[in-house]
Amino acid sequence: MKFGIDRLLEEPALRKPLAGRRVALLAHPASVTMDLVHSLDALAALDGIELTAAFGPQHGLRGDKQDNMIESADFHDPLHRIPVFSLYGEVRRPTAAMMDSFDVLLVDLQDLGCRIYTFITTLRYVLEAAAERRKAVWILDRPNPAGRPVEGLILREGWESFVGAGPMPMRHGLTLGELARWFIRTLRLDVECEIVTMQGWQPSRAPGYGWPIGERAWINPSPNAPNLSMARCYAGTVMLEGATL
Repeated sequence: MKFGIDRLLEEPALRKPLAGRRVALLAHPASVTMDLVHSLDALAALDGIELTAAFGPQHGLRGDKQDNMIESADFHDPLHRIPVFSLYGEVRRPTAAMMDSFDVLLVDLQDLGCRIYTFITTLRYVLEAAAERRKAVWILDRPNPAGRPVEGLILREGWESFVGAGPMPMRHGLTLGELARWFIRTLRLDVECEIVTMQGWQPSRAPGYGWPIGERAWINPSPNAPNLSMARCYAGTVMLEGATL
């Protein structure tokens, strides 16, 4: 099967609307192609794409921040010669100056399928900022490794936080692209959003709950998410992480 990033790289017709527009990428260490090339490096190697910035969520663009609450600073990428903005540093929401660095933001994040995972909140924040600043957002979709089961209570209104982006169940059963559509509908956002869907994804396929076991390597989206079993258990075990058991 092909993830959204693979299709964008292989299909020139998908990339055609990016011509003449400044492009940024929101990514993390699991943002890799089927050949295990980081999405930033793969996009930078393409002709016809003007990369002007990159963004990193919690744990950083390359996953260099191990501890849960360690923040990342902005920096300049010496290889690609672009600014890399942290969305888990001095700010959690992109600033106006950050948003002015691009016309289209590509979002290539591997989620775990759990409401508490902060990449979901970062997605909401960039969609809201894009609506305000009239920017486009493209989601390069990836599988939900926890599959389609929907479990847990819905977050109460007024209890939103960085670990609770909206009124969804603890295990939401959606991909990041589907979550983007849900946020746009729920928050009534007027934003240009395109979803580059997967090819050949079967969300109910055993034994991987739709993850192509044997076809794609699992790369930690955050330092302590080492395998698919962790992703499936996370909606329950995350409630114990603050305990002293």
